[in-house]
Amino acid sequence: MTTARSPMTGSISGPGLDGIDPHAVTISGLVLDPSYTPEALPESLQHIDRDIAAPGEFPYTRGLYPEGYRTRLWTMRQFAGFGSADDTNQRFKYLLKAGATTKTKANTGLSTAFDLPTLMGRDSDDALSLGEVGKCGVAIDTIEDMHRLYADIPIDQVTVSQTINGPAAVIWAMYLAMAKQRGIGWETLGGTLQNDILKEFHSQNEFIYPPEASVKLVVDTIEFQSQHLPKWNSVSISGYHIREAGSTAPQELAFTLRDGMEYVEACLHRGMDVDVFAPRLSFFFNAHNEFFEEIAKLRAARRIWARMMRDRYGARLERSWYMKTHVQTAGCSLTEQQPLNNIVRVAYQAMAGVLGGCQSLHTDSMDETLALPSEQAVKVALRTQQILAHETGVTRTVDPLGGSWFMESLTDSVESEALGLIEDIDNMAGGAWAPQRVGELTNGDLYSGGVVAGIHKGYFRRAIAEAAYRYAEEVDAHDRIIVGVNEYIEKDEKRPIDILTIPDSVETEQVDRLAKFKAARDDDGVARALDAIRDACRDNRNVMPELVAGALANCTLGEMVQAMADIYGRYTGGPEW
Repeated sequence: MTTARSPMTGSISGPGLDGIDPHAVTISGLVLDPSYTPEALPESLQHIDRDIAAPGEFPYTRGLYPEGYRTRLWTMRQFAGFGSADDTNQRFKYLLKAGATTKTKANTGLSTAFDLPTLMGRDSDDALSLGEVGKCGVAIDTIEDMHRLYADIPIDQVTVSQTINGPAAVIWAMYLAMAKQRGIGWETLGGTLQNDILKEFHSQNEFIYPPEASVKLVVDTIEFQSQHLPKWNSVSISGYHIREAGSTAPQELAFTLRDGMEYVEACLHRGMDVDVFAPRLSFFFNAHNEFFEEIAKLRAARRIWARMMRDRYGARLERSWYMKTHVQTAGCSLTEQQPLNNIVRVAYQAMAGVLGGCQSLHTDSMDETLALPSEQAVKVALRTQQILAHETGVTRTVDPLGGSWFMESLTDSVESEALGLIEDIDNMAGGAWAPQRVGELTNGDLYSGGVVAGIHKGYFRRAIAEAAYRYAEEVDAHDRIIVGVNEYIEKDEKRPIDILTIPDSVETEQVDRLAKFKAARDDDGVARALDAIRDACRDNRNVMPELVAGALANCTLGEMVQAMADIYGRYTGGPEW
C-alpha cells in the first residue's frame, strides 16, 4: 500500500490521480491494492501478539473491552441546542423519551450545542452577538440559563456532554454551580466537557486567549476534575473538527493524538501524576465516507495512544492506556442536494464508527446542511443508531474485521502515516517530550510544546487547507463522485423536507432576560468575584474555584471571560497566519 497524496501537505506525489485509477485511492490518498493475500502479510500480522492481540488486551487494536458491545452498547449521544434554554430543554426531553427502551436499555446521553456568541465567550447583549443569539445553538449567559437548560433533567443519572472550548472552564463552572444549588453532589455527575482548545487554533477558530494561556486553562479543568468529579471526562480531544475543515484521515489522527499528548505533557509539567488524570481523558473522531479507512483509523488510534501513554509518559494503570472515543458522522459529507441521501451516508458512517469500536456515537440529521435539525430528522438519526444496534447483528462479535489481510494492512498504513506526522510536530519543539527537558519547553510558567510551536508557525492550518484544496480539485474533476452533486444530478430539484427556523424573538427575549438578571443581582459581589478571577489568573493558580464562585455570585459568561482576558489578553493570530 502506497500514498498518492502526502497527508502532511495534501500535495500529490508521483503521477497523482491523473496517473492512478481513482477507484484505487482512498479519500486520504492511500493507494489500495486490488486484493490482499497472505503472501503479502502486513507487519502487524507477523507480530499478532504485539500489534493486534485479543479484544481488551494491550495495545487495544481490537477494542478496549473483551466482550465489546455484547455486554454494553455504545452511548447514543444526540447533539441538541437551539434558541433559548427552554427550547433546548424541551428537545432534550424529546430525545430522552425517544431513546428509552425496554428489555435492552441503551445508554442515553445529552450533548449540548451552544450558539456562536456563547462559543466565543460573549453575552447575548454584546454588540458582536447581534443576529447570532440562539441561531446555531443554545444561548447561555448566566447560571439562571443553566438551570433552565437542564430543568427537570436528572443530571446525576444522565450523562451530559458540553461542546464548548474557548470559554469551556466558565460554562463548566456554571454547570457545577447549578448542580451545587440543586443539592447534587459533584461526585455523582457524569459527562464530558469538550474543552479541546488546541484544535480550535487548527480548524474551528473559536479561541479567545493565546495558545499558552489556553492550554493552562485546560490543565486547570483536568486538575479540578481529578480532585472533585471522578465520573467526569475533563476534555474530549477532538479530531472531528480537524476533519470537517478538510484534513485527511491520517492528519485527523495525528493532529488529534498529538494535541492530547500536549495536554498530558502540560499536566506532567504542573506536577500531576499521569495515572490520576489520564483515565478521564477522552477523544472525539469523525466518521467519514471512506468506510474501511475510518475503521482502520480508530483501530490505529487506540494502538498509538496506548503505546504513547505507557512507553512515552510512563503510565502504569491500564485505564490510563485506554483511548475512549466518541464518534460523530461527518457533517461535511452531507449535501444540500437530495438531502434524503444523507440518511444513507450517515448509516454507513455510523456502522464504521461501531465496527471501529467507539464508546459513544452521534448520528447527524439529514437536514443539517440546511438548518438546525428538525424533530423528525433527529428522530430518524436516533432510529438509525437503534436499528444498527438491534437489527444488523454488528454487536454479536468484537472487531469482526480483525485479522483481515486488508484491514490489518490498512490499519498499519494509517498508523505509519500518523506517526510520521507526530514526529514532525515533536521536532517543532526540539524533539519528543522527556521529563528532563521540561525546563527547556516552558514559556514563563506556562507550558509550550510541539503543538503550540506548530500553531505559531501556522503549520496545522496550512496542512489542512492544502488537503482540503486537493480534495475539492478531485471532486471538481469527477475523480470523486458525490451522488446528487457532481453525478446523478436532478434538475429542478424541490426540497423534500421542512426545516427548523429560529425566530428573531429568541434574541430579543434573551437580551431582556439578561437585563433583568443583571438588575436584580448584587453588583458589589459581582465585582469582588471578578477581581478574584483576575487574581487567580495573575498568580497562575487554578482558576476553577474562582469561576464556580463567580457563577454563584451571578457573574455572566462574558464578564468572567473578560476578567481572564484582562490578564491573558486576546489572541488574533501570529505573523504566520
